[in-house]
Order: sequence, then structure tokens, then C-alpha cells
Amino acid sequence: MTDDRSAAADDSEVRIGPDGSEGSTDEMERLLAEFDALAETVDSPDERERVRSARRAAVAAANETAVFGRIIHGYDRGDLAEAFLGSVLFGVPMFVEGGTNEVGHFLAAHPVSLVGTVIAAIGLVVGILYVADIQDVRVHEPLFGVLPRRLVGVLGVAFLTAAVVMTAWGRVDWATPVLAFADVVVAFVPMSVGGALGDILPGS
Repeated sequence: MTDDRSAAADDSEVRIGPDGSEGSTDEMERLLAEFDALAETVDSPDERERVRSARRAAVAAANETAVFGRIIHGYDRGDLAEAFLGSVLFGVPMFVEGGTNEVGHFLAAHPVSLVGTVIAAIGLVVGILYVADIQDVRVHEPLFGVLPRRLVGVLGVAFLTAAVVMTAWGRVDWATPVLAFADVVVAFVPMSVGGALGDILPGS
């Protein structure tokens, strides 16, 4: 049973074809099924282990192709770290650029634009993760049965990073919370994009 579970885990990251089709996945599944059938026909433990080693090597070879095309599912601390790094890379220019505060002042005075900017940022992240087909991102165990963990993670990391860094660097003053929130939102927009790209481009 342990070997079966490890074999199943080995093919959890089988890639799809570079053109976005499922063909390569189907071929790999057929190959893995043949390996499993072969393992059942051999009697020697050594021969059975050789078959399993060949099976693992086939999966490893499939997963070592291009970054693009992997089926992405699950969400863990590694994904959060990738989203954080992507957010910081896109956020540093926003932290030091005075235009961030200028746009923030405008948004603070125009609530409709402020709300629209937040919605647009969320829409961009949804588009990158689930619509643009950059990677085949699967929703895994959504929060409350509705909210994708990856979406919440990317947005949450980007916003919290923007708020913490801009506060620490004196770019916002929470004595005026609406203005401070607006300033953070301006930085949050590109940071959320960076977080989404940083999360999925490694293909993890």
C-alpha cells in the first residue's frame, strides 16, 4: 500500500502539453497504467522495484519539461512565499514613487474610483490565475466551499505586504485611514499582479 500511495503521489504533477492540450497528460496516464500493470505481472521483488523506479523516472522526466503547462493544484507555504516575492518585486517601485500618493489622494476623494480600483485588481488576479491559461490552475479545497485558496492567498499577501511596508517606510499615515487605505490600494494593484505571476510561473 505504501508503494501504491507513493506511486500515485509521483504522478500528481504530470504536465499537460505545451500547447495547453490534455494530450500529453492522457499519454502519460496510459504509460503509468502500463507500468502498474507490468508491476503486477512480475514476481521478483527486485524486478518489481525496477519497474517502479522506471515509473518514477518517467514522471520525473515529464515534470522537467518547460515551466509552462503544469497542472497546478493545492496551496501551501511555498506558494505564499512565491506570491510574497512577486509582490515585493512589483511593489518596491510603488513604495518609493511619489506618484503613488498622488493617485491615492485622488482615489480617497473619489470613493467610486477607489472601489473600482479594488475590483479591477481582483479581476486582474482572477484573469491571470484562472482565465488567461498561463497555467492550468485547479481550485483545491476552496475556503467556505467558494473562495479559492490561491486567490485569497495572492490578494491577501499583496495587500498585507503593501500595508506593512508602506507603513514602516512612512508612506502612509493611518491617522487619515481613508487616505492611507487609498494609498495602499494604489500599490496593491501592481503587487497583486506580481504576486499572481510569482505564484504560478514557477509552476508549483
